[in-house]
Amino acid sequence: MHPSDPTIDYNLSFTAASLRPELARIVAECFLARGDWALAKEHILSTNALQCRSTSSAVRLERELRQRLETLTRDQIVLLAEATVEDRTAIAWLSICKHSRFVFEFAAEALRDKLVAHDPTLRPSDYESYVENKSLAHPGLARLTPSSKTKIRRVLLTMLTEAGLLVSGPTGSTRAIQRPALSPAVVRVITSDNRHWLAGFLVPDAEVAGQSPP
Repeated sequence: MHPSDPTIDYNLSFTAASLRPELARIVAECFLARGDWALAKEHILSTNALQCRSTSSAVRLERELRQRLETLTRDQIVLLAEATVEDRTAIAWLSICKHSRFVFEFAAEALRDKLVAHDPTLRPSDYESYVENKSLAHPGLARLTPSSKTKIRRVLLTMLTEAGLLVSGPTGSTRAIQRPALSPAVVRVITSDNRHWLAGFLVPDAEVAGQSPP
C-alpha cells in the first residue's frame, strides 16, 4: 500500500483519463457482472462500452480505468457501480489516489498543508514548488519533458476540480481549495479499508486517526 511505503516510485501514467466517474461506473458494472477483470476487459472492448472513437483510444482508456479500479475493495467497487453521482465521484477519486501515489500525496500534503495554514488558495507557484521538492526524492519527475510536465499538471488539476477539492478562480490561474463532503457510505467503505485514504479528501490528521473534530 503506497501511503506507508516510500520506496514505491511515482506512477505518472494517470493522464490517460481524467476523473470520468460515469465511465468508471461502466467498468465497475462489467466487472461485477463477470467477476473477472479479464472478462470485463474483453466485453468492454468488444462492445465499445466506453464509446471511444478508435480502438487504440478504447484500449488506453479501458486500461487506465481498470488499473484504477483494481486497487479498490469489492465494497468500494459496488458503491461506485450503484451509488449516487456524488458518491460515484468520490470513489472514482479514491481509485486515482490508490493508483497514483503522486496524486494522493499532492492532495494529502500540498492541499491539506495549505488548509492547515489557513491559505485556501492554490497558486501555480505552489504546484511548481511542490514538484521541485519532490523531484529530489523522485528523479523521474525531474526527467519529465516540458510537455509531459504540462500534461500531468493539467490533468491533475482537472481531476482535483472534478472531485470537488478545487474550485476554479475568476482568472483560472488560482484555485480555491475546499474539503469535499463525504457521505456516510463513502466514509464507511474507506475506513473499513484503511483510514489513511481519508487524507486524500483533505480530512485532517486527527479525524483520519479516528478522533472527533473539535
